[in-house]
Amino acid sequence: MIKSYGDAPKPGKRYTRRPGVYAILLRNHEVLATYQAKPTPEIQLPGGGIDKGEHPIAALHREVMEETGWRMAMQYRFGAFRRFTYMPEYDLWAEKLCTIYVARPTLQVSKPTEPGHEALWLPLGSASQVLGNPGDRAMMARFAGQFA
Repeated sequence: MIKSYGDAPKPGKRYTRRPGVYAILLRNHEVLATYQAKPTPEIQLPGGGIDKGEHPIAALHREVMEETGWRMAMQYRFGAFRRFTYMPEYDLWAEKLCTIYVARPTLQVSKPTEPGHEALWLPLGSASQVLGNPGDRAMMARFAGQFA
């Protein structure tokens, strides 16, 4: 069973399952995150939804590049969680199935190409405190705990 974080499903709402992939990108005790300005300003783990027919790892590489401008090298699958949320940009009530990977940022090739995103470097020890959703915070705290 995958642990849920955040709000419980709202009665009467129909949720669409939306698988996504996200990365904890560690370099020199700092984590590469993304600041997303809209629909609500939030600091997040880079990543996002898997397009139909797309391999999850290809989706993660694409999303990290779009949201941070960095290439990455995969290391391992870290965990997964789910959360129920409304996604105003898609007018969609979603059951997000979030798989978290640990990867290493390897080369910055551009600024983020996805509008409204900005790459941020966060100290590993405090990254979990500023991430915008409880699932990201829990995964980051668990990851950072390995270094304490």
